[in-house]
Amino acid sequence: MARTLAEIEQEIAETKAALNDVHGTETEVYARIVGYYRAVKHWNKGKRDEFDQRKMFTLEASKEYDISAVNTESTSYTAPKAEVKSEEPVMTTESITYEMFTRKTCPNCPAVKNYMSELDIPGRAIDVDTEAGLAEAAKKGVFATPTVIFYNAAGVETARCHNVEELEAVFNTVSVNA
Repeated sequence: MARTLAEIEQEIAETKAALNDVHGTETEVYARIVGYYRAVKHWNKGKRDEFDQRKMFTLEASKEYDISAVNTESTSYTAPKAEVKSEEPVMTTESITYEMFTRKTCPNCPAVKNYMSELDIPGRAIDVDTEAGLAEAAKKGVFATPTVIFYNAAGVETARCHNVEELEAVFNTVSVNA
C-alpha cells in the first residue's frame, strides 16, 4: 500500500491545522512559601511579585561571577593563570570588598556582623531600616537580612551569603591570605 504524494501532503496539512488549534489547560505552579508548598496563583500580591522577580541560576551562568577559576586538582579556588605567575592561591583581602545589609530587629544579623568584624576585609554595613539603605537593597535585589554581597577587584559580585554557615563555606572554599 503505497501512498501518493497528494495523500501525504493532505495528511501534513491536516496535522499542521490540528497543531494550530491546540488548546491546553492552565498549568498550576507550586512553590515553597513560609515552610510549605502552595499554588502560586493563590499567593498574595507581594509574594507573587517576589516570586516573579526570582532568577533561575545555572552553573554556566554563574561562571561569570566566580572569584577565580576552579583548580581541578583540588576543591579550592585559585586565581586564573593569566593574571598570576604562581600556581598558589593569591586572593588577598585587598582584592575583595563587601556590602552587608542588616536591620536592627533582625535576629540573625548580630552573628553575621560578628563574623564579618573578625575578617580583615574592607566593606560597609548598610542599614535597610533607613530609606537610603532600603533603596540600595532594592536596587541590588536584596530581599532578606542579613545579606552579605562580595565583590572582586573589578567590582563584579562574586558571592552572596545570608548566614554564618554560608560565610564559612565561602571562606573555607577560597584561600584568603592576609
